Amino acid sequence: MIKRERYLAKIRPFYDSDLVKVITSIRRSGKSVILNQIRDEIKNITDNIIYLNFERTADFMKASDAATLIKYVNANKKAGKCYIFLDEVQEVEDWQVAVKDLRLDNNSIFITGNNSTLLSSEILALLSGRFVSFKIETFVYLEIKEYMDQLGRESSVTDYLIWGGFPGRLAINSLEAQKDYLYDLKNTIVYNDLIKRYNIRKTVIFKKIVNFILMSNARIISARSIYKYVNNAIGSVSLTTVLKYIEYLKEAYIIKQISQYSAKTKKELAYYYKLYNTDVCFNSLSVINNRFDLDHNLENIVYNELIYREYTVKVYDNNGKEIDFYAVKDNKEYYIQVAYSVVNEKAYDREFSAFENLSHLAQKIIITTDEIDFSTSVVRHITLKSFLHMNDFTY
Repeated sequence: MIKRERYLAKIRPFYDSDLVKVITSIRRSGKSVILNQIRDEIKNITDNIIYLNFERTADFMKASDAATLIKYVNANKKAGKCYIFLDEVQEVEDWQVAVKDLRLDNNSIFITGNNSTLLSSEILALLSGRFVSFKIETFVYLEIKEYMDQLGRESSVTDYLIWGGFPGRLAINSLEAQKDYLYDLKNTIVYNDLIKRYNIRKTVIFKKIVNFILMSNARIISARSIYKYVNNAIGSVSLTTVLKYIEYLKEAYIIKQISQYSAKTKKELAYYYKLYNTDVCFNSLSVINNRFDLDHNLENIVYNELIYREYTVKVYDNNGKEIDFYAVKDNKEYYIQVAYSVVNEKAYDREFSAFENLSHLAQKIIITTDEIDFSTSVVRHITLKSFLHMNDFTY
């Protein structure tokens, strides 16, 4: 497995901190691998380490609740600072009680939890602010390429556009077997986990609404527009229910929401936003007859890459013309359009006209799959392949 240095570099400064290090992500995105990579680094300086993976029956039997976890740690730690790794900690009853107690006793604690049982909104309440959190994403393209190189196989941009970056599928040779893996993952993560957690009774309606949301990635949308679709296509469902389901998906790291900033009103628009899937496979698994939504998946991929590279991102309304991304990093501004192709004259005019009257201080970029260079004196054209091989934009 590859070493995910971008995440490790963020976590290293906290190795000796008494803050609880919380590593969260959607299920099967590689957080346990990162936890083990941290443990391997710390092994180089000390053997005062305790590691428990609570998905293993043997480890769970050692410490299934707060009291037995505290007892186990105190019985097995050595003198001096102890480094404690608790993988899938949500399996332990009242785990937060044990963690808050243990962090006061010269211990450095690292925990992981999956998206269905350790939600982002709950961490703050459970640990009372005594933590620092790190969210792990599925693989971006350069990570896929590095991993596939290790396996001695080719990496494909098109494959990434359709089937995304869940690490587990990449170790499977057969595409059909990969799809089976992703179908099972989607059913577990998106449907079964949330239905169980929130005790959702109208499961058929829930699945239809969620499926519509996941297929609406990279589109300007509002809760009311989803509500109208649902009531026309599925049946009577309240706006409150639709809003609730969107929040479930956001809290479980299945979708991400970014606001739209209006140049005209100089403020964010409260009711309109874009939703992006954590992984584009959630869209592709729902299409019929292999009619993959490459246009919107492409924009979704660019968004995921920008977030991975630590850009702050908004949708930009340029007086009625949509700029896909207004991205900021290190006080540098970028206006970014994404299109599958601008070979067609109408597509070219539509995409390039969106940049009119924007600040000359910001870089204007269009990303497409076209190999022809469509750069102008004010707009920089970057091919998708080149963009995916970059670490950052440069002026």
